[in-house]
Amino acid sequence: MTVQNVVATANLKQHLDLDTIARLFPGVQYRPREFPGLVFRLKSPKTATLIFSTGKMVCTGSKSERQAKRAVTSIAAELKRNGIVIVGRIDVQVQNIVASGGLGGSIDLDKTIYSLRRRSMSLSSFQA
Repeated sequence: MTVQNVVATANLKQHLDLDTIARLFPGVQYRPREFPGLVFRLKSPKTATLIFSTGKMVCTGSKSERQAKRAVTSIAAELKRNGIVIVGRIDVQVQNIVASGGLGGSIDLDKTIYSLRRRSMSLSSFQA
């Protein structure tokens, strides 16, 4: 199995002025007429973090829970260094992990779906 992407969220529990952040960090993407959040990209770990004015953050692109947490705390530290006041501890929660792996063979999806439907129907009639 290979982890392809870890999605994590964090909540700073405070309002953020995204216009100010966009001015302080010219590399961020912020187009409020198109999307209500800004995109803060890091090169290491290579991630993209959405930051919303509510203080909520969504980090994507990391390959582990540790990397996701490091990305979010790194962004918070960058914000602090540039005068954005952040109070309290940042709680990072993993929401989703996408992984891939080979099974060493092939799967007949039609047959599998049919088998699962039959099994599901027989279980529901059994429980009734």
